[in-house]
Amino acid sequence: MKRRSKLISIVTHTCPRCHTGELFETRILSFSKLFHMPKSCPQCGLNYYPEPGFYYGAMFISYIVTAFYCLGFIGIALFLFHMSVNTAFVWLFVSLVIFYVWFYRTARSLWIHINVKYDKKAKAKAEAKENKNTNGT
Repeated sequence: MKRRSKLISIVTHTCPRCHTGELFETRILSFSKLFHMPKSCPQCGLNYYPEPGFYYGAMFISYIVTAFYCLGFIGIALFLFHMSVNTAFVWLFVSLVIFYVWFYRTARSLWIHINVKYDKKAKAKAEAKENKNTNGT
């Protein structure tokens, strides 16, 4: 299998070290445990909580990404679709409710990817573990 790029790993919320293990316990549309992360990567064993308060930096990333999203959304709604200000803000609110979980997860994913580098050895270990599990040995 071809190595996944860092950007794809960030967007798909996978482990920054092996690009295989999941960062969150459930999928984004499961509606249970939306914000829960396992303590470590199920594939390579990377500790997802290296220190207390590690994800405080993700709050700033989430704020920046959400602010640019809001500015872009309002700009497109007002100038491209010629909506009224009130209508544009109603649609913005609706879209923020829909994408809230994705913004949250992506900010955490981006933060841990900034701090942890990809490791080929961890990827090989994760693939060996996955092959062992699929072969049943």
